[in-house]
Amino acid sequence: MKGFGFSKIDGGFELTADGRLFLRHTRRDPFVRAGSGEGHYNMHHGNFIVTERLDELAALDEAEILDLRAGAEGLFEGAELRFSRGDDYSLTASCRIEEGRLILAFAASGSRGGSANRWRFSLPSEADEHIYGCGEQFSHLDLKGRSFPLWTSEQGVGRNKSSFITWQADVADNAGGDYWWTFFPLPTFISSRKLWFHLETKSWSSFDFSAPFRTELYSWSLPERLVVGSADSMTGVVRDLSGYFGRQPELPDWVHDGVILGIQGGTETCLGKLNRARKAGVPVAGIWAQDWQGINMTSFGQRLRWNWVWDQERYPGLDALIPRLESEGVRFLGYINPYVAKDKSLFQEASAAGYLARTASGGDYLADFGEFLAGIVDFTNPAAFEWYKGIIRKNLIGFGLAGWMADFGEYLPTDALLADGRNAELAHNEWPVLWARCIAEAVAEGRRPDGSAAAGNLLWFMRAGFTGSQKYSPLMWGGDQNVDWSEDDGLPSVIPAALSQGLCGHGLHHTDMGGYTTLFGMKRTKELFMRWAELAAFTPLMRGHEGNRPGDNWQFDSDDETLSHLARMGRLHAGLKPYIKAIVAENAREGFPVMRPLFFHHEEDPKAWVIKDEYLFGRDILVAPILVEGTVSRAVHFPRGEWVGIWDGKKVACEKSGGMDLVIAGPLGCPPAFVRGDSVWLETILTAVQVALAVPTLITTPKKA
Repeated sequence: MKGFGFSKIDGGFELTADGRLFLRHTRRDPFVRAGSGEGHYNMHHGNFIVTERLDELAALDEAEILDLRAGAEGLFEGAELRFSRGDDYSLTASCRIEEGRLILAFAASGSRGGSANRWRFSLPSEADEHIYGCGEQFSHLDLKGRSFPLWTSEQGVGRNKSSFITWQADVADNAGGDYWWTFFPLPTFISSRKLWFHLETKSWSSFDFSAPFRTELYSWSLPERLVVGSADSMTGVVRDLSGYFGRQPELPDWVHDGVILGIQGGTETCLGKLNRARKAGVPVAGIWAQDWQGINMTSFGQRLRWNWVWDQERYPGLDALIPRLESEGVRFLGYINPYVAKDKSLFQEASAAGYLARTASGGDYLADFGEFLAGIVDFTNPAAFEWYKGIIRKNLIGFGLAGWMADFGEYLPTDALLADGRNAELAHNEWPVLWARCIAEAVAEGRRPDGSAAAGNLLWFMRAGFTGSQKYSPLMWGGDQNVDWSEDDGLPSVIPAALSQGLCGHGLHHTDMGGYTTLFGMKRTKELFMRWAELAAFTPLMRGHEGNRPGDNWQFDSDDETLSHLARMGRLHAGLKPYIKAIVAENAREGFPVMRPLFFHHEEDPKAWVIKDEYLFGRDILVAPILVEGTVSRAVHFPRGEWVGIWDGKKVACEKSGGMDLVIAGPLGCPPAFVRGDSVWLETILTAVQVALAVPTLITTPKKA
């Protein structure tokens, strides 16, 4: 029988969803534990070392059913449950069904329960269960067997404690990170048992999937509620979850017309690079110039001025150039973040008006961003929130920018004082959501120079997020990958990042083409850029980045061969526009991410549940990028069905429910990619490939550096 079920068992009770067990309480194995502790946060340049002194964590092993409600056919419709430990701790869970989901709303009481700040919830699991989600996870797609702290921060450099790069970053700046470090954590996960769970908490939390038969959700504050959803399929699970959070709108039409070139250096530099790219056959949809408001050189590399006003010396005539380029089909995009550099004009304005977060002594809180300081716009202050919206409306939208990177959001220090009195420790994870809401409202209200509405015409993208970002931020990007091939922080890491985030209800994701972080001798090679461009062609957006040290990196125009390759991949991407628009619309309508794990449409295939180096681009295109330096082939897993190679038209027929593996050639310019043989998009996709092939690739064999 479909629906939620409630059963009394010896010493407790169980809850099921469509017959699948998801909550059990007994005295021996209680659902909840409560206690107290103190967290310690050491933030350095957005990198956090978080430790805890745990004073107590007591099992609430006594349980009683205060109310139990059944509806038609005896199906469970709600209950009032109480968990307690003597007179010390008591937790009431008010259970109700809303839109087919079970909501457990929590309230604490007891002599110590009201002040408890440590809560651990235990849920039953299965040894062969697959777990996904927890926001954007770069190292792992299937989370079963590991624990994931959930705290928005810099993603870390290297993100693997056994790598030399991570060790160097830790020694230099405590910035090496680990496998769980992420810009976009989320206290949400989905299960191969076709269930999804969301813990409504804003504090530091940790989801532990390491035990075979138990999942533990640990929060440093009392969660407001636990939400549980169920469906008959994994597509149904993601549809329901994304419906709960809110879905992203469709992207502006012009986004799909080609490549957005990441260029810096001023007006002449941008025009020179644009003209060279177009002459080489690159379809250019836009220029993204993050230094439109000036630069700031540091030992890390070329940083930005952080004063969101057009730099007329660096970009003379930009106000007139923007509409001219737009008439030619090329948009101009910029950059902004939620901080203002000390002593610059916007900082002085914000400081004088009291719009910045404060220190305990009452001064402006100046966060250290690496050789320069910046104030934190206090989004809990309504006046500051409106002021910053006004900056965006006037200096970005009104100036004529067609979009921007909305960077950062993770740097709220836990000891900052906020205008509305909330604890910054509890506001930290929510900060990028407030930042996203500020932009979303500014865009909804803004007008472009010609008087047209900004909404629906602008493109902006973020790296940081938390619960609620899904309904505000239209597009994410993967952040600051290393310019290398490393599994945890290089080119391969962008696939699990996109897939995990898509399964959590944010289905539009792209990446800095070529990577960003250039440190400790890392330099972007020609081969790396070209392979990254191949992957980017099968994402919602192709956008480049010069990196933090542009002079050390191979760029899209470093030679004619690279330009030819970018033209080939850009034409493929633009040729796929009808298909990409359709799957972007499907995300807006159904919540199905544009980049999908293989199991999303092939649940019958056991191997599909663990593959993190291939993905489905929509339902119909199977993408298996080349992710290893110096290689021109790879093993590709084919789910059941007929698959047609997009480059040569050769067919692969797989009749096995478990799929099959074949070694497929992938020379530069022809990454392994296949379309379903019965796809209604087959002709469109193969035609797009023929357009791309009109630009021949000039390199056939990569040379290992």
